[in-house]
Amino acid sequence: MSLAELMDQDVTIVTKTPERLSRSASAVQVVTGEDIRRSGAMTLADALRLAPNLTVQQINSYGWVVSSRGFNAVFANKLLVMIDGRSVYTPLDAGVFWDAQNILMEDIDRIEVVSGPGGTLWGANAVNGVINIITKSAKETQGLYVSAAAGTFLNNYGAIRYGGQAGTNFFYRVYMQRFERDSTRTPNRGDGINAWDMANGGFRMDYYPSEANTLTLQGDFYSGDIQNVPTSAVSGLDGQNVLGRWTHTFSEESDMSLQLYWDRTWRRDIPSTITDRLNTYDLDFQHRFAIGERHNLLWGAGYRLMQDKTPTSTAIVGFVPVERNMQLFSGFLQDEITLLPDRLKLTLGTKLEHNDFSGFEVQPSARLAWTPTERQTVWGAVSRAVRTPSRIDSDYHIPITPPYIIAGGPNFEAERLIAYELGYRLQPTERISLSLATFYNRYTDVYSVEPAATGVPIPFTIQNGAEGQSYGLELSGVYQAADWWRLRGGYTYFHKDLWSQLGHNVTQAVLASQGNDPQNQIVLQSILDLPQNFELDTTARFVSSLSDPQVPRYFTFDVRLAWHYKNMEFAVVGQNLWDRQHAEFNSAQEIQRSVYGKVTLRW
Repeated sequence: MSLAELMDQDVTIVTKTPERLSRSASAVQVVTGEDIRRSGAMTLADALRLAPNLTVQQINSYGWVVSSRGFNAVFANKLLVMIDGRSVYTPLDAGVFWDAQNILMEDIDRIEVVSGPGGTLWGANAVNGVINIITKSAKETQGLYVSAAAGTFLNNYGAIRYGGQAGTNFFYRVYMQRFERDSTRTPNRGDGINAWDMANGGFRMDYYPSEANTLTLQGDFYSGDIQNVPTSAVSGLDGQNVLGRWTHTFSEESDMSLQLYWDRTWRRDIPSTITDRLNTYDLDFQHRFAIGERHNLLWGAGYRLMQDKTPTSTAIVGFVPVERNMQLFSGFLQDEITLLPDRLKLTLGTKLEHNDFSGFEVQPSARLAWTPTERQTVWGAVSRAVRTPSRIDSDYHIPITPPYIIAGGPNFEAERLIAYELGYRLQPTERISLSLATFYNRYTDVYSVEPAATGVPIPFTIQNGAEGQSYGLELSGVYQAADWWRLRGGYTYFHKDLWSQLGHNVTQAVLASQGNDPQNQIVLQSILDLPQNFELDTTARFVSSLSDPQVPRYFTFDVRLAWHYKNMEFAVVGQNLWDRQHAEFNSAQEIQRSVYGKVTLRW
């Protein structure tokens, strides 16, 4: 994809309607499927490292921490992640189990990433960012695809996908893949005992009964095992999901979509002794239409039912009650107002939600975009977002029967954010594109753990005793140095302060647990086409040190060398090549240098 094509590409994550990336009034980044293929990434988390406005840190073989604009913790809970519009958020801890999110990397069309609040359209937990992973349609994945790989950390990998059609308007694909990954290393180069294997498969069908209608049905299933320290006992996970969507276009200015999905996840975590079984049912509707020449309205409504059950194998720790049904009702309205045609646009909107923990929540925002020339956009936004309580905020107990040491969070309310953003997009020449986003965030009612009563040592309860602020900037760019060489990347600066709210006494240890964030990050990807159908690609990254717990700064890079012959692709990929191994999130597990070879055939 050329730079011009990239900037003209439509993104949907900012306004839920297609708009040109170059005119988007938000800190949005796009990672294309081609960027991912050329990086050699074999997991979704590794692909997200290509987005300069995300922080991605690998914990062990199967675990990652992914965050945007701070609060980088094991239970990173202020980032909403979706795959084709299906939320992969878990109400257990308001985070994402990244080991359960494995899709065929070849089928990813693009990943849209917004750093900053997105709650006005996407709802709770879109506090510091939103990620939407969009896969290709069945029409775009016709034919046979077979791939196999083997290496030193990625022990083995195999995938097969077939796409076909029936008639002229019905397309389908089915796929399967399986992999085994080695353990990460201990600091003394021992076995970290966290090897991971996973198999998953799925399907997608797209039916186009007319130009105005599209029907999509897709689903996935997965199953895997994870080694555990110290017993080498195996934790397990499996799940299934099915999603259906109908989109209808009334006119160029009006369309609607109706989406329904079911998602089941199960995991047994040996170290925590907790098993989690979750069924999610979600219904979502949205409608866009114009009023006159200046107003483009979008409204929608949704309902979600989450049935969660968390039995434990011991009485030491667990969730009380063991079973909980949670309902979420939501509605939103957004008006995109053209103040000056092709020059000045104001977007106002709000989301209203009701959840079982904190009741009604309102998340309004206002965004202004000024486009003085075709190659410049200046934008600003003020937004309110909330992180609604999850089960780990409300139901977490130690032990699971009285007397408690930790007695849950019976009065825990939503965490709240007021965000101020200012950004500038510029394309000074045909070959350069730049984006700068700055922000100031003010947080209140942030998570804390404190004694339930003054002067009484136990129990502790989970409260909203902290508050704070963060600020920073995100600079990103793309440089088409030549027709055969493209550079993309960015730099992020971030600073955060947290303290006790009036009437609370939150310890420094609890404040530190809310995120161990690097202050500086740099990522640079070089995509180079060589003669004779060779490709040479490099992805380098620098991450500054973490303070609590201390993790040294690190620099590393990946290199991919590939050769195409007819329908075949041969690639050798080296990952984390700078040093033998390095820590990213904690000092107990380190990520080792590794190499794998891969053969891919496409018919």
